[in-house]
Amino acid sequence: MAKESSHRAETAGLHRVVVIVDDNSNPFELGCATEIFGLRRPEIGRELYDFRLCSPRPDIPMRDGFFTLTAVAGLEAADAADTLIVPNRPDVEVPRRPAVLDTIRRAHARGARLIGFCSGAFTLAEAGVLDGRRATAHWQWADAFRARFPAVRLEPDVLFVDDGDILTAAGSAAALDLGLHVVRRDHGAEIANSVSRRLVFAAHRDGGQRQFVERPLPDLPDESLAPVLAWAQERLDAPLTVADLAARAAVSPATLHRRFRTQLGTTPLTWLTGERLALACRLIERGEARLEAVARRSGLGTAANLRTLMRRETGITPSAYRRRFGPGTNGSPAGE
Repeated sequence: MAKESSHRAETAGLHRVVVIVDDNSNPFELGCATEIFGLRRPEIGRELYDFRLCSPRPDIPMRDGFFTLTAVAGLEAADAADTLIVPNRPDVEVPRRPAVLDTIRRAHARGARLIGFCSGAFTLAEAGVLDGRRATAHWQWADAFRARFPAVRLEPDVLFVDDGDILTAAGSAAALDLGLHVVRRDHGAEIANSVSRRLVFAAHRDGGQRQFVERPLPDLPDESLAPVLAWAQERLDAPLTVADLAARAAVSPATLHRRFRTQLGTTPLTWLTGERLALACRLIERGEARLEAVARRSGLGTAANLRTLMRRETGITPSAYRRRFGPGTNGSPAGE
């Protein structure tokens, strides 16, 4: 009890993330939310979120009766959430509890951020908060989702969709991608990289990447992109081109494009630009105030190009990013 009280004191005033757990919820996505938003962060030196679970009743059986979650707070805990993560379950055809749907509607009405992992998109759509909005869901449920919720603008071929105050992730592993995206949005690239290192997970996979690939593993070991990716990441300040990457991999540009599409679900240029922008964000967070220097050191060329890309990818200007995530700031999530 003393340890719990100490943790509550440490997280007082932080952005509140609440997960609703319902009958037959998936343990994996609950684990993803806990890993990203709920763990202590001694390697960072401060806590990032106040994390809590809630449910319609104290004892909730998880998916297929694997185990039962007990002593969980009631749904009233969700009424204090700044970010609410909704239930995801494999039985997408079974209606959600009215009390859960009402809780989601109340959260949305007061401006809380809503997140749906995997089949959580069904929960959000059933609550009526996705009508006219962009969202994604697992590819195997795309047809069923469209049939039930035609007013939702479903994007079934991406990892996750950030539609401002409502975010949705596709398959189970995409919950990690979306979670890290939220941390990056709330606390900056440096903190998100630290969280991803602890997870031993890719720091950034763009939401627009495809959900699945035709060939998950290359046919031959020497077709792995890992060596050329590592080589490029050490030279982001250089004027690298797709031709340079292809030459390093000893393949034609067309073959390199094919391997990027197959293994990463994106193009070489999109990947390279994303890596450069992530480096630019880290440089700003570390205190580099000269935009021309940031653009040069990250390989983005000019301050004008940096401004354009940052506004497109993060929604804010480099100056606003510095004010929010630069040295001496806490990178508090929006709404605090």
